[in-house]
Amino acid sequence: MTPLASFWSGLGGQPALVSRVSAVERPGVLSSRLPVREFAGACVGVCALAAAELAGRRTVGGEVPAVRVDDGAVATAFVSERHLRTDGRAGESFAPLSRFWRTADGWVRTHANYPHHRARLLAALGTPEDPDAVAAALAGRSAREVEETVTAAGGLAVALRTPEEWAAHEQAAAVARLPLVERVRLDSAPAREFAAPDGAGPLLPASGLRVLDLTRVIAGPVATRTLALLGADVLRLDPPRLPELPDQHTDTGFGKRSARLDLAPDRERFEELLAGADVVVTGYRPGVLDRFGLGAEALAERRPGLVVAQLSAWGATGPWAGRRGFDSLVQVATGIAHVERGPEGRPGALPAQALDHGTGYLLAAGVLRALSDQAEAGGSRLVRAALARTAAELSAGAGDRVTGESGTDLSPAPWLAERDSTLGRLRYALPPVDVEGGPRDWARAPGAWGADTARWL
Repeated sequence: MTPLASFWSGLGGQPALVSRVSAVERPGVLSSRLPVREFAGACVGVCALAAAELAGRRTVGGEVPAVRVDDGAVATAFVSERHLRTDGRAGESFAPLSRFWRTADGWVRTHANYPHHRARLLAALGTPEDPDAVAAALAGRSAREVEETVTAAGGLAVALRTPEEWAAHEQAAAVARLPLVERVRLDSAPAREFAAPDGAGPLLPASGLRVLDLTRVIAGPVATRTLALLGADVLRLDPPRLPELPDQHTDTGFGKRSARLDLAPDRERFEELLAGADVVVTGYRPGVLDRFGLGAEALAERRPGLVVAQLSAWGATGPWAGRRGFDSLVQVATGIAHVERGPEGRPGALPAQALDHGTGYLLAAGVLRALSDQAEAGGSRLVRAALARTAAELSAGAGDRVTGESGTDLSPAPWLAERDSTLGRLRYALPPVDVEGGPRDWARAPGAWGADTARWL
């Protein structure tokens, strides 16, 4: 079974619909020792197929449009943050303290892009914000000690593990028990009734749907960016005191609106938004939002028929479920960075933040499939995905052979576009989700973080 067919089966899709997908293969893109190209194409492919399925349910005759997966478009989109230009300026990448460091017995990777994470890292290590001082402090400690000390302080540091070491870890066992995308029916809410999409313009499977986006960084915003492409009114909400990194917000903000909302004093406004929502997507650590009444069951109780999508780094169960995490750190913990190591043994990385991007498209696919299921059987729905589970799927796809592909000089130009925005002139990667008759670009450019009003259109 191909990765796409396997992923589609795991999402509960009808096997016959896989025949609606055609592929343009470009060997050498996303070159890696692991099968990143095939994996990325499968993630985008099932997302596009789920969109096509939903479109078929909403159109007269019910025919499912054809889907096309082009490796060039996928590879360009999976590094969209690298292609972003704002008035010619490239986006900022990892901060100086977000990197691999030598320890007394191996390697550790830290993540300090956000100011509060950087402050916690430095406090845990007892060093000033100086790379040489951090390097000296880490050189005398074991990687596992650093991991535990920094984690206990609320910072982010993960020791490098081999695939075998991760396989023996309790969190790996918890992740292995999870499906690639978890799908749960929460109640017996009535079947969803869809209005037929407007016949003018491109086919928009998610038109008329309202999505509350409570996500940050890459994977969650990629999922909601995709739903926005497909016609949903996506409103991203962030706490006023926790701003997003500007370039990151621009890259993943296409098609959406962005507002600031403090859940404590603005609770009434949030409940008004929830009352009009069809989908809520969250990207915070498991349990963090529960104290605000934003767990899946609590949301569905107040808004029957809701689809709740939850994203986490390490999964919803296991000893690491409550830990913070990012794509780069999950690669280190799960053995991917060991597999991708350089000739001198230095830990490596995937050619893209493929766990983030891949999980984003898988989560969007899960939401779209949940909406299709609701049209038949009703019920509020929970969809869950985790970067660590996605990592397990990518690693398993290597089989018994980890050799990799040679690179390619393929130009990304066909899959890049430019447009004006309130932020300036933007160059950006076009969406890789290609459904016959569907949109080829987002209807709106991103705006400044938190600049919109917290209301539905």
